[in-house]
Amino acid sequence: MNNKYLNMMLAIGLAIPVATLTHAAEIPVNNNKAGGSEMRMQNAVFYDQKIASVTAITEVFGDGQKLTAVAIEYRQPIKNDTLKVSDFVVANRNITRVYANNTAAQAKTGQNGHYVILELNTNDTNAATYNSKGPALSPASVIISQSNAIQAASGQSITASDQPITNSLQRNLIVDDFQQFKFKDPKTGIVLNYNLYIPKQDSQKKQPLVLFMHDLGVTGPNPYATLTQGKGAVAWASPDAQKKHASFVLAPQYPAALANDNNQTSIYADITVRLIEDLQKRYPIDSKRLYTTGQSGGCMTSIDLNIRYPKLFAASFLVAGQWDALKTTPMADHKLWILVSQDDDKAYPGMDAITSNLIQHGAKVTRGELDGTASSEQLSLDALKIQQQSPNSNIYYTTFKKRSVIPAGVSAAGGQGHKNTWRIAYNINSIQDWIFQQHQ
Repeated sequence: MNNKYLNMMLAIGLAIPVATLTHAAEIPVNNNKAGGSEMRMQNAVFYDQKIASVTAITEVFGDGQKLTAVAIEYRQPIKNDTLKVSDFVVANRNITRVYANNTAAQAKTGQNGHYVILELNTNDTNAATYNSKGPALSPASVIISQSNAIQAASGQSITASDQPITNSLQRNLIVDDFQQFKFKDPKTGIVLNYNLYIPKQDSQKKQPLVLFMHDLGVTGPNPYATLTQGKGAVAWASPDAQKKHASFVLAPQYPAALANDNNQTSIYADITVRLIEDLQKRYPIDSKRLYTTGQSGGCMTSIDLNIRYPKLFAASFLVAGQWDALKTTPMADHKLWILVSQDDDKAYPGMDAITSNLIQHGAKVTRGELDGTASSEQLSLDALKIQQQSPNSNIYYTTFKKRSVIPAGVSAAGGQGHKNTWRIAYNINSIQDWIFQQHQ
């Protein structure tokens, strides 16, 4: 069976029972992106007398999931302060940091332990596991070699590898914390795949729910696509985010387009509302703190749902979308944070028109400009200043100044101002803070 066919079968044939949890240890992927040459992959082993296992560690960034680290499990504890970057080689990747640890996880400081952690350069050509042109997920596949002798905590010398070792395990930060389900819509019988993060804090206390709806680019059957394409879903489920704002995070995977440029949404918009209603019956969800966010088509669908279900959401974070401005009048008293790029040919004029219409119908709108080249920390401070200047506004309309979201050397053509908006949008913590402050 060729790799392309295998990937298609994996994506379509995911065994996710209706209203039942399945937890896949690894993301269904194709196998056309090995960490080294085919010859080396064939020669690589999963373990040897010194190494028990190798784990590939991935992390999701604004532009998608990347392989960021490797955890090598040794059969005896390793002495941390003797390790050097030159002691290891990772095929087709650049190592930035090496240290020992007592768990298969990255750390600020190393310590003696059974694991050696190799941190990798996230700008490497082969770093990405998510391909936005597919969209497809490649395996987080690595081939490592211990090139020099290293020292065990006992003082024993551990000689260099006899042959390369490839990973047999994969750990996907934050993504693995979501659970995958199917929802059978009672009205239509249509089945919708969805991801749900269930907060770990106080299972009896009612918590808010954040709905994230993806853009057209990841439409398809694989439920992991919406989690790995960018930070729209995972940003709300990170350990830091959950520590500040414990919440359920709902990320449906839509098999067909949600919205079109004729101001229409598909049947999946209403199915999503019925899914939320179903979840409220089964989990301790605070009905007065339901929030929606989405990018592009997901943003457009958020607008549509705000219009047709005006009492559903306590607040909305609208990223890189537009709608018929005259239809948005029911949103004049809604709590919205809008973010678009001035390089977005549709969303920028579209949101200009929407906010102008809302002002005419009583909305208090505060406008502000952000620099997409600024750090996440600076963007968060700048957004907070905009909000604090007019704390009584119910709508904050922020725009990224021209050329600030488009990477250096990249043309603005081809919707770059559009899709690069959400590369940055979900890294702005103060916007999240404002969303969670809102109640019905």
